[in-house]
Amino acid sequence: MVRVIGVRFRTAGKIYFFDPLGFEIKKGDHVIVETARGIEFGTVMAGIMEVEEEKVVQPLKPVIRIANQRDVEQEADNRDKEKQAFKICLEKIREHGLEMKLIDAEYTFDNNKVLFYFTADGRIDFRELVKDLASIFKTRIELRQIGVRDETKIVGGIGICGRPLCCHSYLADFVPVSIKMAKEQNLSLNPAKISGVCGRLMCCLKNEEETYEELNRRLPGIGDSVTTEEGQKGTVQSVNVLRQLVKVVIDAEDEKEIKEYPVEKLHFRRRHSKKEKMELSKEELQELERLEEEEWQRQEQELANKAEEAQRQNARNRQGNRRQPGQHSNEEHRSQKPEAGRRPNGPRAEGGQRPQGQRNGTPRQNGRHPEEDSRQAQHHDRTPQQTEGPSGGQGAGQHPGNRRRHDNRRRQDRNRQNGQNQENHDSNQNGKNRYDNRNRHEARHAEGQAGPGDGQA
Repeated sequence: MVRVIGVRFRTAGKIYFFDPLGFEIKKGDHVIVETARGIEFGTVMAGIMEVEEEKVVQPLKPVIRIANQRDVEQEADNRDKEKQAFKICLEKIREHGLEMKLIDAEYTFDNNKVLFYFTADGRIDFRELVKDLASIFKTRIELRQIGVRDETKIVGGIGICGRPLCCHSYLADFVPVSIKMAKEQNLSLNPAKISGVCGRLMCCLKNEEETYEELNRRLPGIGDSVTTEEGQKGTVQSVNVLRQLVKVVIDAEDEKEIKEYPVEKLHFRRRHSKKEKMELSKEELQELERLEEEEWQRQEQELANKAEEAQRQNARNRQGNRRQPGQHSNEEHRSQKPEAGRRPNGPRAEGGQRPQGQRNGTPRQNGRHPEEDSRQAQHHDRTPQQTEGPSGGQGAGQHPGNRRRHDNRRRQDRNRQNGQNQENHDSNQNGKNRYDNRNRHEARHAEGQAGPGDGQA
């Protein structure tokens, strides 16, 4: 904690802290202190008190002395000279033709500087004006541009309420004011009625904001549904904020009736104040933190599961896209295979008997019928090469391009599913099929009895 006093230099100005040192200073005394602008004459607005170090702007400057009678007279002389300086500066502004409005002139206590306050719509080039003023007053000159609210604070006036302006009488700092405050207090949004002398929203809208927020929190909104103590339901037509009364439209025997109730006799869902603070113990705060941590971990786990599921789905889609050409070639091969492996009905031998070693006109080779070879070829349709026909050519109806696509697709599937052993087994079976087909071809050629399904397609 630091011992300080509060000093104000202008009417309704900001209060600054200074170190009282060993002086016995009371509220209302005049003191001489050193500021950033030089030596100043101020009035004590707050006596010696202790404040937290965070509220004090460092370095904290000390009080030079308590003002005596001579200091008070010098301050009065400075006020008179300020009026003369204001007239001189106003004449120079007219001579230079500058578009600026002079508001006030101020001397520092030691006459080391003269400050002129003005307003303007934009930037003003007042370099020539400063030279003329410096040649007249023989001291440092400072021109400071201010806003319309600061202008009203310095000049003062009477508000629409008939009282002196708040900013000029007691308001030290300007507070932010918004149109929402007027809505909260159910005021007319006409700018002429809610604007002050400066043309901005009135500062007094901030005075009763908290009170109206608390009163409105207890009341239902217009159009809300409420229930009375008798159990009747109705709709809010209007509210009286200060008296806490609500007018409700109730349906009574096919007719609508307006009744006024105190807010305590109505049941509805109350609104929560934005500034309502929750008083929680350490255990409750720890429990809330634990719940938030669990919720965060649950959300992270859900996101991870979704990402993993999306990866699996993408992998299945890619695998399906790779298999689609092979499946199409397989169907094409199956649709054409029965045509090539169809059992021919060859002619019978004389006497109605088939020649030895034949069935349905087809000769047997090595004790097996070609039907068995055809079924066996269909069973092993995943071989890298198409089974050769009886004449040693390609299978009936099989296009060379389809055969190549089929071979590539089947080779990839065989490597993924069966491995190298299945590939060796298929190769041996293919060699056996070609050997049997070649024997049958030689036997038919020797006997000269080729069936109608033999030969090229």
